[in-house]
Amino acid sequence: MGLTVEELEGLGSIRLNDFSALKGRFSGALFIIASGPSVNQFPMQWYRNVPMIAVNGSIMRFVEEGVKPLFYLCDDKGVAARKGLAVATGIRLSANAALSRSAFNEVAKHSPEVLSGENLYLLERVNRAVGHAAMTDRRFAWSVRNNPDFAVEWSLFRQKPNRIGFSRNMANGYFNGRTIAYAALQVAYHLGFDKVFLVGVDMTPEAGQFYDPKGEIVPSRLGDDYEEYIFPSFALMARKIVSSKFAVYNLSKNSRIPDDLIPKINYEQVDRLLAAK
Repeated sequence: MGLTVEELEGLGSIRLNDFSALKGRFSGALFIIASGPSVNQFPMQWYRNVPMIAVNGSIMRFVEEGVKPLFYLCDDKGVAARKGLAVATGIRLSANAALSRSAFNEVAKHSPEVLSGENLYLLERVNRAVGHAAMTDRRFAWSVRNNPDFAVEWSLFRQKPNRIGFSRNMANGYFNGRTIAYAALQVAYHLGFDKVFLVGVDMTPEAGQFYDPKGEIVPSRLGDDYEEYIFPSFALMARKIVSSKFAVYNLSKNSRIPDDLIPKINYEQVDRLLAAK
């Protein structure tokens, strides 16, 4: 499908590709590189020929290693505002880049030149499309409960479970899950990858991020969001999405995500899985 034009709050317009064109275009293994401190143990050069997704500030590791990601993702306005150079670098360095509207608007303020390329996609949350009235979370979850593009929770009594889901088709939006790594997993599924390795998905806010200044830990919302949004999202994925056709592994041995949801493996096991094509 062709390009569409997205207006950026009076800051001009950018041309965006349709995610539909990439559905099922890839196969095999993929690394998702997040920002937890365990990223420092990842031998990126060893796996540089395996497709990778960078998210938020993790793009700086790619810069250091001279590796080009298949995709760069950022859906956080605050990250795009605070780490503007890193986000602009992610767009410039990656083969493809997907950002939320608010993140695109922040980039347009300080680095509009990077938005002139044709490698851009919109990260749009489910039930939030511009020009369409949003349903309540409960009504939306009920309306898509039998839609094969979505896996969702549903609750009549509590609102928050209705925000938990997984999108199999990024053209119809994605579930935020309160962590960009969860968005990256939905992108990976959409693209067609069948083995996904998580790097730096530590979920330990007290340990900070690998790029934090030495001796300083930048605050994050991971601790506040883990129990109500992050853990339930990964639990739904493990229960309804993970299978022999979409396997997910965690390379952070100290990750807060339990092993019975996402298996924790070492690099020896990664090499065996990559060899077993």
